[in-house]
Amino acid sequence: MSSLLKRHSGVLAILPATIAVLFLFSSWAAAQEAPAPKWEVYGGYSFLYPNSYLHAMLPGGVLPVGSPLESNPWGLGGSLTYDFRRWFGLTLDGSMDFHSGETGLATRIDDTAFSNLSFGPKFTYRTTHVAPFLEALVGDHRLAPDAFHDINKLGFMFGGGLDFKVSKHVALRLPRVDYVMSSYRYGPSAATRSTDLRGIRAQAGIVFTWGGEHKVTPPRAACSVQPGNVFAGETVSATAVGSNFAPQRSVAYSWSGSGVRTGETGSSTRIATDGLRSGSYEVTASLSDGSPEGVASCTARFTVKEASPPVISCSSDPANLLMGGTSTITAVASSPDGRRLSYSYSTSAGSISGQTTTAALDSAGAQAGTITVTCNVADDRQQPLTASSFTVVNLQTPPPPPIDIVAIEKRLALHSVYFATAKPRVENPEAGLLGSQEKTLTALASDFLLYLQVKPDARLTLEGHADPRGSVQYNQALSQRRVERVKGFLSDLGVPAANIQTEGFGKQENLTDKQVKDAVERNPELSSEDRRKVLDHMRTIILASNRRVDITLSNWGQASQNSVREFPFNAADSLTLIQEEGTKKVTDPAAIRKAKYKSRP
Repeated sequence: MSSLLKRHSGVLAILPATIAVLFLFSSWAAAQEAPAPKWEVYGGYSFLYPNSYLHAMLPGGVLPVGSPLESNPWGLGGSLTYDFRRWFGLTLDGSMDFHSGETGLATRIDDTAFSNLSFGPKFTYRTTHVAPFLEALVGDHRLAPDAFHDINKLGFMFGGGLDFKVSKHVALRLPRVDYVMSSYRYGPSAATRSTDLRGIRAQAGIVFTWGGEHKVTPPRAACSVQPGNVFAGETVSATAVGSNFAPQRSVAYSWSGSGVRTGETGSSTRIATDGLRSGSYEVTASLSDGSPEGVASCTARFTVKEASPPVISCSSDPANLLMGGTSTITAVASSPDGRRLSYSYSTSAGSISGQTTTAALDSAGAQAGTITVTCNVADDRQQPLTASSFTVVNLQTPPPPPIDIVAIEKRLALHSVYFATAKPRVENPEAGLLGSQEKTLTALASDFLLYLQVKPDARLTLEGHADPRGSVQYNQALSQRRVERVKGFLSDLGVPAANIQTEGFGKQENLTDKQVKDAVERNPELSSEDRRKVLDHMRTIILASNRRVDITLSNWGQASQNSVREFPFNAADSLTLIQEEGTKKVTDPAAIRKAKYKSRP
């Protein structure tokens, strides 16, 4: 078997080589609409490579025999095709591949003749010089081994070929290659395998054609423009399409007309309508392939319409606005030409945002008076047409907000001011207030000044305290310095001194340990973990809680509101307020007047 394949290796290469040639020539040839015949008659040489193994039972034999079928170099083939269309036809095919006819030897089972009569479709791609085709055939396949009887079976062929045009009615078919499929049985099915023919048939010959004469059609050209109706400034695209020109020639284009740029040679051009008046215009394309008969021209028309600008009106809601408020600006616009519109806004004061039919005017930062808002609209032309309108918003000063007496009284009742140990000192009585406590007093002063507008007879009573360390005289003077420091700070913020009363208690009326503990447990600023840590240092907290000034709000004829004594644990400078310093009791009144003290409660 291997020797047989080697001997016919060239034949085996025919099919892939033929397919490659078909693709090569079909891509090489120009798409010329070559004449399509009605009839094709082919005749020529036929070669069969069976690529099969014959299985048979010899007459009187007991066991089946087998042998590879030899290639058959002696054969003839022919076909008749009727073309319904230039690319589709039906083929009647016949071929005969004879046995070798060797003499002087015993009958050989591998010496076999093959013939067929088949019918099927043929698909052709026609160009000027070549016509590659594909075919699928079905019909009667006859296998005739010398040692056995002839068998006719239904078989199939699939393949194709390539016709080279020699003249108007003659072509060379070089080559035609088909894959052959049929099956035979020579002997009982129980003892003998089938003989499956899976071979290749290769042919070459001459094709004669007639009928279906080619009609020569003169070149034509068709022009179109898009869009056909425009406004001045818009672009028009013009396109020319040619037909029936010689495919092997290149077609050149030239354009003329209103708005056409000089030197345009493509199949399409863009026409600029800038500066054109309203009216109808014409553009012409001339096509030529360089031959005397290969010329054509066409024209197309477009219209430039008269443009109308958009119209717009503008309104505000509300038209009267308090300072810091907002107003909705509404623009109502339309385009007589049906163009898409875009919006923009500007204002003489404040700020405005929006790019649709509505915008928001924010008067923040604007002074009382009239604000002018301009509404602008533009259409979507390359050179837009615009329109504007305006509206006014009257900006008014807002009335002062009503004073919430109840809320202010609650806030004023939440203040106690705390001091660090021994602060303020005699030598610097204007110091001693930490930043967090100054912030507390600043908020208190603001609320109290509002409160005085409603209740001018209200008073703030400042009660100073000191922790129990130090002498009675020292603590009394220290607590007095503390209330004077708070009073001076409030006075600097505008609180009238006549509405402030002060009293220093020294270390009298200090908070008890139980009161401080209860205040810690109720303090909302402390988490559970922080509260536990504070309770672990109660001695220090008790001392710090008594270094304070309580602020009491009172009115003539009404009960006083006492300060809520909540130590500012979360203040940034709370550690300074809590920190202890060494103390020593001072009993000598003269020592109180000295500038420095070793005892610091």
